[in-house]
Amino acid sequence: MIICDTHCDTLYMRALQPDRVPCVTMEAMKRGGMSLQTCTLFAGTKGVSDHPYDKAMAEYAAFERLRDTQGWTRVDSPLEAKDGEVRILLSIEGGEIFEGSVERVQEFYDRGIRMAALTWNNENEIGYPAKGGSDQGIKPRGWEILKTMAELKMAADTSHLNEAGFWDLIDRHSQPPMASHSCAKALCPHFRNLTDEQIRAMVKRGGWIGVNFYPAFLSGKGKASVRDIADHIDHMCQLGAQKHVGFGSDFDGIECTPVDCQSPADVPAILEELRRRGYDEEAVEDIAGRNFLNYYRRLGW
Repeated sequence: MIICDTHCDTLYMRALQPDRVPCVTMEAMKRGGMSLQTCTLFAGTKGVSDHPYDKAMAEYAAFERLRDTQGWTRVDSPLEAKDGEVRILLSIEGGEIFEGSVERVQEFYDRGIRMAALTWNNENEIGYPAKGGSDQGIKPRGWEILKTMAELKMAADTSHLNEAGFWDLIDRHSQPPMASHSCAKALCPHFRNLTDEQIRAMVKRGGWIGVNFYPAFLSGKGKASVRDIADHIDHMCQLGAQKHVGFGSDFDGIECTPVDCQSPADVPAILEELRRRGYDEEAVEDIAGRNFLNYYRRLGW
């Protein structure tokens, strides 16, 4: 079975928080049967003023060290994922890493980046974050960057983007967007989560959603469990997203995890919970990873 996770902050932790112990290790990925782990290059918490490009390059160097010393293997296409092998896909979190430059988009594509979250919690040259409450959409420079991303078949990730920007992508972007690590607002009313209307729009547009494992997004409490993750997946499936949903753990970017899902090694427990709820093997395999690969096929890979 192909199992994919579309977001973790492990490279930021290894590059810039070396005293912390990561959840995502090769051992944990192998134990969980992970086929494709997406590792993001994170812009950092302070936005355009705090050298996001330099941070991204430090994180890329951390990946190269893992490649050279621990055998972490990067793919050029998500479709290179294989059952029984751990492979790494690279992404960006915080479009300020591009520094408003279409040339930077090409540079990061050449380094293996295949998706980019347009914002984190800060405004940048592309648009506005969900956290800020702005009702403004994608900026003119953002559309130039998005055009280049589409030409390269680099996915536009709406996680952290404000709602006006989200609807701009749904209505105007040439490629279906995705949300790499977001949950359902109907179950937990956090500003980072997606409304039912947004989830339905993602389905209609051919997009994809990775359910985040952060307890604050799952339950709004300090604790969560595999059942909460399954609740959000099930809710999205009830809205028509059975072929458009999967996992976006946010491991190593969240300060706490569900009590029974603390690393990639525990991801199979989510699949068992879905089976317990009556999901058949085809649906389980879709959610585990096939939906994510099919999303990239819709992008033209």
